[in-house]
Amino acid sequence: MVAIESVIKSNPMGRWYIELTDTLKEEGKDRIICLDINEYAQKIEMMGQEYGGEVEVAWSSDEGVTVEQINEVRMQIMVYESEIETQKNKQMEG
Repeated sequence: MVAIESVIKSNPMGRWYIELTDTLKEEGKDRIICLDINEYAQKIEMMGQEYGGEVEVAWSSDEGVTVEQINEVRMQIMVYESEIETQKNKQMEG
């Protein structure tokens, strides 16, 4: 199983973003920046395909990231997961 590091960071304007790093790649290579959860989900899926979908995500946050920013990321993840679940349920019904 491959670990993908997901680090919540904050830019100078106070906007959060997520930096993805594949732990099997060379340090500093393949760092991917995601500006929202939809982009994050797409990138994780793309990275996971390289390893047959067998990935584990390790979350952390950088210094300077506020509790509010972390909570905003969590809320966006919950909304995204809810939307995916709704889509799956509609597909099963139809």
